[in-house]
Amino acid sequence: MSILRSLLYTPGNRPKMMDKAPGFGADALIFDLEDTVPVDKKAEGRLITGEYIEKFKNDCILYVRVNGMSTGLLQEDLEAVVINGLRGVMLPKASSPDEVRTVDAMITAVEQAHGLPAGKIELGVGLETAKGVYSAYEIATASKRISSVTIGIAQDGDLLTDLGCLWSDEGIETLYVRSKVVLETRAAGIENPLDGVHANFRDQAGLIKASQLARRLGYRGKKLIHPSQVAPVNEIFTPTADELDYYRRVLDTFNEALTKGSASTSVDGKLIDYAMVVNARKVLSWAEGLAAKE
Repeated sequence: MSILRSLLYTPGNRPKMMDKAPGFGADALIFDLEDTVPVDKKAEGRLITGEYIEKFKNDCILYVRVNGMSTGLLQEDLEAVVINGLRGVMLPKASSPDEVRTVDAMITAVEQAHGLPAGKIELGVGLETAKGVYSAYEIATASKRISSVTIGIAQDGDLLTDLGCLWSDEGIETLYVRSKVVLETRAAGIENPLDGVHANFRDQAGLIKASQLARRLGYRGKKLIHPSQVAPVNEIFTPTADELDYYRRVLDTFNEALTKGSASTSVDGKLIDYAMVVNARKVLSWAEGLAAKE
């Protein structure tokens, strides 16, 4: 997965909403077959989602959130949506590495049946239970398909319910689990850890606060449930002009120091050595990748 700032959910059984979704500016779309689709509309949702993957495959980065293994619906979901044009599958409530390996094998079988190259389809995992968060590193390293890991932090959502904690604007109750997930995701070599949804789409101030915290913690994007959330999230997860100016000066100053035989210098009173240069290059590369999307 390239680094994506904003991934907008759209119910996979709502064609009118799906038609509008590409126009909202999100880096990627997630057609949902799980929680936003009624049980008696799942089969219809699969058919519609398959049609819209074909419709938008040349214009959008497309993912589908499937139903989890325990529902008995996953195989039918995969058969309907693992087709040319799909970037990846989002697996909700991943709880163990064995589950991930099983889903990987299921995707492989469908790829083969549909004539797709082996390993073409990415796998994003959602950690929405205490067990899933506890096993974050093992889950993140269970499949080479895994391109993103998302921490589920929605108010009254699965993870907060499982933990028994109370949601707050400050987010202190999720600070440990968010820190753990981003640490273990990074340790697994995954560059695009994703923050979960902000459930109150009328609460722009809360969305901004949560997104700013997520970026400070090391997340690179956020999943969204409403078009109004796209612009602020894109802005927060894009390096600012001041940041880019600073990191360019870091590289220029360090390179100048090297010509004088020194591997340490300072910028704005801050020590600069090889470690800081590595970070400067990563941030500038991240910004270049985002600029290429515009």
